[in-house]
Amino acid sequence: MLFQNKTVFITGASRGIGKAIALELAKQGANIVIAAKSTEENPKLGGTIFSAAKEIEAIGTKALPIKTDIRFEEQIQQAVEIAVEAFGGIDILINNASAIQLSDTLSTETKRFDLMHSINVRGTFLVTQACVPYLKKAPNPHILTLSPPLNMQPKWLAPHIAYTLTKYNMSMMAIAWAHEFKELGIASNALWPRTTIDTAAVRNLLGGVALANQSRTPQILSDAATIILQKKSKDCTGNTFIDEAVLAAEGITDLDKYAVVPGATLFNDLFV
Repeated sequence: MLFQNKTVFITGASRGIGKAIALELAKQGANIVIAAKSTEENPKLGGTIFSAAKEIEAIGTKALPIKTDIRFEEQIQQAVEIAVEAFGGIDILINNASAIQLSDTLSTETKRFDLMHSINVRGTFLVTQACVPYLKKAPNPHILTLSPPLNMQPKWLAPHIAYTLTKYNMSMMAIAWAHEFKELGIASNALWPRTTIDTAAVRNLLGGVALANQSRTPQILSDAATIILQKKSKDCTGNTFIDEAVLAAEGITDLDKYAVVPGATLFNDLFV
């Protein structure tokens, strides 16, 4: 029970990768604050803050679902205040919420450009800003942001520059916070998968069943996140981790169990 009585504030945890990380940390004893905006199930995506909370509570730990649209500062502040009132503080922040559209410049509508920036960049910034006053009081505080290593090669930029800008901004913030909050003892790292991950978004919005079958399950990210978050915050900070590398450093190199279809050729992620 590595995270017994620790409180984890995680954005966008009603489904997919965020929920997988939340469930894994709950198995290790953590209280989970689910800050997401899904209160009614989208047939294409599935999952709500309430269904995620039920799954977490079934493990035997506490879950607190709070309807939160991180585009709105007042909702963020309220969510953080409710979490602190319920659990007494925040030990870990996971910036998982993100909007995606893989379109080129001419195909990207202004409203989609603004949506990705308001959630991925501005929202991540404001959530972190709101949580730091409580993180700095924790004995081993961590910020973990789901974003990729920085790579300025044009092939990662040109196909979907609007989305890439936002994810790289998230990584730059993660790196900056490692230095800015070093004296406070708060670790800040980024984590990203080497392959595509089988989520509802991949199945229904991006690549369908074919891509999902060339992907890994979200469990690889939840296992990698658990490894990172149990490390001493002063010793593990300022990294942009890839899931495979995190596991390999712990001697875990047989990753077949994470494949949706064992033996299938895996599809590399967009930024790897």
